[in-house]
Amino acid sequence: MKAHMRAELNGLAACKPWTRDEIAARAARDIPEGFYVNLGIGIPVLVANYVPAEREVIIHSENGVLGMGPTPEPDKINRWLINASKKYVTLVPGGSYMHHADSFAIIRGGHLDLCVLGAFQVAENGDFANWLTSADDTMPSVGGAMDLAVGAKQIWVLMEHTTKTGGSRLLRRCTYPLTAPGVVKRVYTNLAVIDVAADGFVVRETAPGLTFAALQDLTAAPLRRAN
Repeated sequence: MKAHMRAELNGLAACKPWTRDEIAARAARDIPEGFYVNLGIGIPVLVANYVPAEREVIIHSENGVLGMGPTPEPDKINRWLINASKKYVTLVPGGSYMHHADSFAIIRGGHLDLCVLGAFQVAENGDFANWLTSADDTMPSVGGAMDLAVGAKQIWVLMEHTTKTGGSRLLRRCTYPLTAPGVVKRVYTNLAVIDVAADGFVVRETAPGLTFAALQDLTAAPLRRAN
């Protein structure tokens, strides 16, 4: 029986997967007070909208913004203020702009506590792959992801748990070219929050209604429950 069919029988039918915004909100709740954090393209950029108001988190964008705030209301857009995803953002009190070279000095100098990135694949040893090219050159290819992956003190990945065809994005080993080896510490998907430990994937939390067996059927690497 195919994995997705087994998963449905084991409890996936009753599951309520997290939306992209819910994935971002769930990750935002885990960012510690005072962290300097870079947010990558895709689901990660949504994290800025959900950092708890009482918590000071300094968000960095590689195009030269430090102190980035949430998405602006449509009538309050500053068309000169965008993030690395070319999305309109706000600036929190005390925020600043800088030259692109200075922004990458922050990244390469080890001054970021955390980088939150999207990915196509994550391996049980912390390898990940997140870059692509396009025929019309609309995609940024590898961008600054390699610098961020080795420069930040921690890497979290936010992504869908499976591909559009149902294949697992969490693997024993990545099959795509790597962005960086052995750096991912935690993965947030629409189905689970999973730590990357020395001995593989550890499930910390699952989406409402999802059984552990169903999650395992959708994951191409062994999972174990957190103690």
